[in-house]
Amino acid sequence: MPQLIQSGALNTAALPVPDLYIQIAQPETLLVSSSTTSLLGIIGTASWGPVDVPSVIGSVGQCREVFGGKRAWGSNLSVAVDVAVHQGASQFCLVRVTDDTDSAAQAMLGAVRIRARYTGSAGNGLKISLTKQSYRDGIFILSIAHEELGSTTYSGVDWADLQKAVSRDVRALVLVEMPDDTVAVETGSVQLAGGTDGAEPAAARFVGVSESKTGLYALTSQGCSLATLAGVGDTLPMAAMLAFGQSEGVYMIAAGPRGETLAQAVQSKTALGLWSHALKYMHGDWLWWNDDTLGLQLVSPALFAAGKLAALSPEQSGLNKPLTGIVGSQKNGFEATRFGYSMAELALLVENGIDVICNPSPGGTYWAIRAGHNTSLNSAIQSDAYTRLTNYLARALEGTMGQYVGSVINDTLFGNIRASILGFLSNLLSQGILGVTGGVLPYTVLCDSSNNPIERIATGYVQADVQVRYQGINEKFIINLQGGASVSVSTVSGSV
Repeated sequence: MPQLIQSGALNTAALPVPDLYIQIAQPETLLVSSSTTSLLGIIGTASWGPVDVPSVIGSVGQCREVFGGKRAWGSNLSVAVDVAVHQGASQFCLVRVTDDTDSAAQAMLGAVRIRARYTGSAGNGLKISLTKQSYRDGIFILSIAHEELGSTTYSGVDWADLQKAVSRDVRALVLVEMPDDTVAVETGSVQLAGGTDGAEPAAARFVGVSESKTGLYALTSQGCSLATLAGVGDTLPMAAMLAFGQSEGVYMIAAGPRGETLAQAVQSKTALGLWSHALKYMHGDWLWWNDDTLGLQLVSPALFAAGKLAALSPEQSGLNKPLTGIVGSQKNGFEATRFGYSMAELALLVENGIDVICNPSPGGTYWAIRAGHNTSLNSAIQSDAYTRLTNYLARALEGTMGQYVGSVINDTLFGNIRASILGFLSNLLSQGILGVTGGVLPYTVLCDSSNNPIERIATGYVQADVQVRYQGINEKFIINLQGGASVSVSTVSGSV
């Protein structure tokens, strides 16, 4: 009788009975899946929400629902997301941190304690009401309402029933605490109080602890392509940020202290040994942002840089890209070009691997990132584009090529590996992420017997050598102009 068998479940070397064996094979894919380049991780403070837990959101409105509204702290997540959204960013992985002195709002409704699910001052806006349903005997309605966080209702015959309904809701805004299961139901209304945000945390709290995955380390394995510490103007966390960026393949964007001088920036960077493509150091010339809720706020330049880079394709540099919403800076004041940086000042920053946001820019009188560099002094790897595209390629290969581990080593395997990588790189070429220069393809993949000798195959090794040439960034644009009545002009095809 013919046998239908799933592919991989049939041992063809041990078939004692003559018969028809049909193996059902799944469609084979040799594609390398792309990885995201727009997910921006931000560590900051908030008046609501889980602490040290990464939350993926996509808009200012979603941020307000998860972490409460804006507060006048430079590290506030809602302000940070708003700034980044104005630069074009649209995907965020947010982590709230506190100084551990924050408290949850609460109130008594009869003998039952209603406590806010999370700590923070936003909990003080929670209004609770318990009413008896008019058209169904014995049914009580517990209503929870908040202007920013939303509202919901629960029904039950007694407090025990209501408590179960609230506990089953993973998005519940409150917790119900009962002294015992027989407490009487008393209708009424109450507003929670006593919720506090604590003080703004120290810089070390934003970095957190690796072992317990707090602070920055909560972003581990979250797939962020960029990350920053909102409102942190301290150079001490930068070494930890650099190490995290290297281990996770994340481009870390840091900022110097408010009002930092050029000499202080160079001295701090040199003293900490920050010379890596994994970190971008924004000079501590903080920027004035006219917030729609809080008015004028002094905001870290790292938020503007991170937001703009998150909106760009990975082959792009942040250099000369216009930034939105800036009304001034500490150096310029509120007059855009009044105290602009001189060429000597810009040269000092750029030569030491420090970037800055200023106005004017090469393209005109607008605010923009002025260098588009990371902290490396190696000209071959100092562009934003190098860091982002290298991380992108590595992550894409990491996420797909593991399927070949455990395969039998032969020419078929070599061919499949080459086909997967070449197909991926060809797609990048068609998207413009890679480009042809001089008619030569910008990539090559070698995986065959020439770089996989028998002796090495016998020990279980397979090697694929991939070379990819990135597109350069036009940083120094030179136009040679010769003019005058005596100039001899000759034209060639295509020049006019």
